[in-house]
Formats: sequence, C-alpha cells, structure tokens
Amino acid sequence: MQTSTGAPRPITRYGTPVLHRRCAEVTTFDNDLGQLVVDCPDATGTHTVATVVNPVLHLPEHRDLVTDAEGCLSVPGQHAELARCTTATVSGFDIHGHEIRLDGTGTLARCFQHEVDHLDGLTYVDRLPTKLRKRILAASAEHPGVGVRQDD
Repeated sequence: MQTSTGAPRPITRYGTPVLHRRCAEVTTFDNDLGQLVVDCPDATGTHTVATVVNPVLHLPEHRDLVTDAEGCLSVPGQHAELARCTTATVSGFDIHGHEIRLDGTGTLARCFQHEVDHLDGLTYVDRLPTKLRKRILAASAEHPGVGVRQDD
C-alpha cells in the first residue's frame, strides 16, 4: 500500500490521440510512481489507497453487474449509466517492483475497470451505444472543462 497522495495531473480531453492508444508498460520502478495512486472506497466505505503498476484486470467468471452513473474528467460535465462488474481484482506491481493484488467491490471495483480501460485506450463512453456516445460527446464539447490540456 502506498500512503502518499497522488499529485494533480493535466486533463486530456476525449479525442486527443494519446487517450485512445494502449499505454506502454512501465519498466522503471522508482519513487515517481508514488504520485500515481488509486484512492477509492469499496462497497463498505473503506478507502483503498495504493499504487498498482502495469495492472491486469481480473473479472469473476460469473459476473454480477450493477448499473450506475459513470463519468470521466476527459469528458467534462457528462455522465451516463453504465453496467460494470460488482467485483474486480487487479494484479501488478508496487513502486518497488513487488507483486501486488487488490480485490475491489463497489466503487473500487468500478474504478479498477474504468482506469484499466484508460490504459487500454478506452473511455467509458466507448462502451456506450453509438447514439448516446455522440450525444454525450457533443454536450461535453460545449463544456469548457477545467485545467484541460489538448496536446499529445
């Protein structure tokens, strides 16, 4: 578990090419990785704060889904109902290169799925029906956002 808090990062808007590419795996393990943390509550309200490098998402074979509103800073001002697994596990490495595995329920499980999607070059709107996705993206384009970075 990483106990430091994450540092604010620039926001990249939907449509920026880097947001739609699979991320390269991390090969250098150092203290800078401690700035990239998950900090999210599970279904019981217990917060998990951790750094998981090169996470691999594991979903249960028999998937219970829950539909809830989901949003993303890359699509400012918008939310949509999206079904996600109620439980999820990520495995990977801590900032020292040691294996780590975290089990999540509730919002933490949704967070794992959302963030691993980002690493795979997907956003939550990519999982929505086409008409809804287009409507949300059009509405987001009218939203100025805060701290938005448009570069690669």
